[in-house]
Amino acid sequence: MKRKLVIAAVAASVVIGGGTAVAFADDEERTGASQVRVAEQVATDRDEVSKVSSSEVTAAEVIGAALRHTPGTAVGADREDDGADAGTWHVDVVGADGVERTVAVSPDTGEVVGVHRDTDEGEDADDADDKDDRDDRAGDDDREDLAALKGASVDAREAALAVAAKGAVTDVDLDDDDRVTVWSVDTAKSGEWQVDVRTGEVAQELDD
Repeated sequence: MKRKLVIAAVAASVVIGGGTAVAFADDEERTGASQVRVAEQVATDRDEVSKVSSSEVTAAEVIGAALRHTPGTAVGADREDDGADAGTWHVDVVGADGVERTVAVSPDTGEVVGVHRDTDEGEDADDADDKDDRDDRAGDDDREDLAALKGASVDAREAALAVAAKGAVTDVDLDDDDRVTVWSVDTAKSGEWQVDVRTGEVAQELDD
């Protein structure tokens, strides 16, 4: 009788042990599959990050980068069509000193790649004896742009953001020819739009 009990106990241990072995094997298979899925997800995430980092920056991001580098009021932004700077964004910023500077921004990285000061033709900006030098450096167009934006609640960056839903913005310019000051915003495919500088109202510009 004892012999049968011992045999039964051994048999039971073999079954339990085998079941445990099977359980371990099953766990390894599941863990391996999980690791594969995690690795695949990481690879996918890296691909998505790569796509985002390689995509071109938006007009709003470009204007923001230019203003962080060169504080002032952005009065326009456009992309260079040809030449060595083809594709580069140029953002026109009027500083507190009334001087307009053009800030060049990379379309790929959003980094500022250059800045130059705009001057009127025939102007001697280095003439220290000229007491009105500061006023001379601020061109008539610059003063008009700043005057037109007085009391405005929508800046160039916000105008670009407002039109971004219509299509990729390629140009932002200030337009006050029709007694109503608006941002004139061009897009790659949906034409030109106008954004009221005070109300933020967006309307498509129709051809005359």
